[in-house]
Amino acid sequence: MKISIVTLDTFSAKMAGPAIRVWEMAGLLAREHEVTVLTFASADRPSDAFTLKATRVADFERDLAQPDVVIIQGYLAQTFPWLGERDFRLVIDLYDPFHLESLGVEKHRPMPDRDYALHHSVTELSAQIRMGDFFLCASEAQRNLWIGHLAALGRVNPRTYDSDGSLRNLIDVAPFGIAGPRPSQDRHGIKGNIPGIAPDDKVIIWGGGIYNWFDPLTVIGAVGRASQTDPSIRLVFLGAKHPNPDVPQMAMAVEARRRAAELGLADRHVFFLEDWVEYSDRHNYLLDADLGITAHFADIETHFSFRTRVLDYLWTGLPIVTSEGDFFGGLVEERDLGRVVPVEDEEAMAHAILDVLADPAPFSDRVLDAAEHFSWDKTLAPLVEYCREPSFAADRLDRSPAPEAVAAPRRTLRSLLSKTKESVRSSGIRHTVRRVLRYRGR
Repeated sequence: MKISIVTLDTFSAKMAGPAIRVWEMAGLLAREHEVTVLTFASADRPSDAFTLKATRVADFERDLAQPDVVIIQGYLAQTFPWLGERDFRLVIDLYDPFHLESLGVEKHRPMPDRDYALHHSVTELSAQIRMGDFFLCASEAQRNLWIGHLAALGRVNPRTYDSDGSLRNLIDVAPFGIAGPRPSQDRHGIKGNIPGIAPDDKVIIWGGGIYNWFDPLTVIGAVGRASQTDPSIRLVFLGAKHPNPDVPQMAMAVEARRRAAELGLADRHVFFLEDWVEYSDRHNYLLDADLGITAHFADIETHFSFRTRVLDYLWTGLPIVTSEGDFFGGLVEERDLGRVVPVEDEEAMAHAILDVLADPAPFSDRVLDAAEHFSWDKTLAPLVEYCREPSFAADRLDRSPAPEAVAAPRRTLRSLLSKTKESVRSSGIRHTVRRVLRYRGR
């Protein structure tokens, strides 16, 4: 079977979630099939298991050639509507509900920009849902969300229902996974390596980017409180800078640095790594930590989220302190993997940190037991089974007509100029020119 996976993300020594998911997905499917990964970003990471290459809009159809199955993630369906008209089976990876994410990404921007971003993401997702043969999502909560979207666009219909009343052969759960058994440490990435952090300090790790839908401010405040009881506590933010240059620094990342400085914690108890850690080296940082932490707000993004950074905590046996309200909050509480605290409760988080750090070993044992359920071969089992006998959706040739499209909000010249100035400040003129050219091309 020939399988092509298409993404917009960057493949290099430093990779973010979408690229990691595609990398692991391709490696798993390559055990049984001929797999090619195409990206519209850079492809600088070699693989012996599958073919990885960069493509361009003008070359994409030629580079895609004639696979049996195509798997896509990200903003592709509106740009290439013919993806739903070819003879291959089309799998849509919906693990990231980016329309809900956009509400947080654009939160501090002018309202016309926010309206445009939401409309753009919803329109893209609707195009994907109209054309897909099989869909993947990250949790049962997400599956409920996407079934609603499928139903609204006529994809829950007599044909798909008669084919499988549970709709599992239309949409199934295939969450992010874990790379393998607990790794061995090759070197110290944090303790004794980062100035200000000694080998015997107690390290709390924030294992990923600082995005607007996260709450690092409560964590920083809680560490300030906890450090008054235990001065050896250190908090490390592992990924302050995103590896994909198209992802701008978010307002929350700036605010987190400001809060740490304001409380007198910066470079004493709170540390920000300026560069993204290499994918193959991240275990050396995680294994230097004593506790993994994450925090978020009580909003709609949280309810449908699947925090991939927490999987790295499971992989390396780290006890977890997290806010309540998401998938992993429920898992931590159910299996006693650490502590779950109310949203934005600084005092409760400080107590939880001190409680877990006082005796982390029992938590660590249970975390490693829980990790066994999230290996990639288990999480992606529905995709593996589908690719063994891929089929068109039952309503492929006779789908309900699409509802009338809602007119897109218009970007004003003022908002475009504002976004351009912001890009120049954060990323420089050269990168901004490339983004403007890509925008004009779209």
